[in-house]
Amino acid sequence: MTTIKIPRKTIAVLPFIAILICTACSNDSTVAQNTDENVDVDNRAQMAELGLQHDTAWELYQALVEEADGGESLSWDNLPDWSGVYTRGRGGITFDPDQPQGGLPTAKLTPEFHERMLQKIAIADAGNDYDPISDCRPPGHPRWLTEPFLKEFVVTPDQTWLMNEMVNDVRRVYTDGRGHTPEGDRYATWNGDSIGFWDGHRLILHTNELMAGQYQRRNPDYTDQVETVEIWKKIDEKNIEVDVWIYDPPALVEPWYTKQLYTRLTDPEKRLRLRYWWCRENQNNVIVRTEEGGSQFGDFSFTEQED
Repeated sequence: MTTIKIPRKTIAVLPFIAILICTACSNDSTVAQNTDENVDVDNRAQMAELGLQHDTAWELYQALVEEADGGESLSWDNLPDWSGVYTRGRGGITFDPDQPQGGLPTAKLTPEFHERMLQKIAIADAGNDYDPISDCRPPGHPRWLTEPFLKEFVVTPDQTWLMNEMVNDVRRVYTDGRGHTPEGDRYATWNGDSIGFWDGHRLILHTNELMAGQYQRRNPDYTDQVETVEIWKKIDEKNIEVDVWIYDPPALVEPWYTKQLYTRLTDPEKRLRLRYWWCRENQNNVIVRTEEGGSQFGDFSFTEQED
């Protein structure tokens, strides 16, 4: 903020100067805000370019390993403090938090997957979209990154556990130096296989062996060839920021870069807990598929008599 010193001889014109000060502060604030936005845009462009420099997620990950000289080992004495209960900091349920309001997702899609996305959005606009999680299927990764509700992140020397309250969804990141599952033993799972390493306060990880899915409602689909690279870092006392690169040759023309944010919730009385989540907890949670292709709750039956 600009500081303006007022000489004593100008006290008589303080009201006028006050107006000037307010104007200066306002302009200064706007400049600062614009500068922050420009820095963020520049950073996003640099990160997206980093993804373009590598043909595969594995190549990008290996470059980050080399840059960090293989990474560091943690001990119980030097663990990052990621304690607390978090939720998604911005973006709603849109995969890319920076997607323009009212605009299409920012991914550069192949013609087939672009058309599929447009059809999905049209169906959603008609109120007939069907979300696979409606029948208790896990969201899967990379959709995991966008799921709402509560999250916890637990760091240990050899593993980091990324936990989402919804459907008790846990991603285990192995940081003990092991590689991915041997090729002969691999098979696709909802959250895949994640290995990583620490570079200072940054957790860098690679995930493969994933199932096909969708990034979110009204967002593109991804195939079972999808792989991700993520850099997790705590940027202040309340926020963890994640740089994400997604590679999926059948669906994406180029790697899709997004910046995710998770914010720790204020909980001085320690009331927040991640409860066991089952979407069919009782008969009134049953979801059925409509004739039009959408989803809806089944008939409610709170009592023996109809209300």
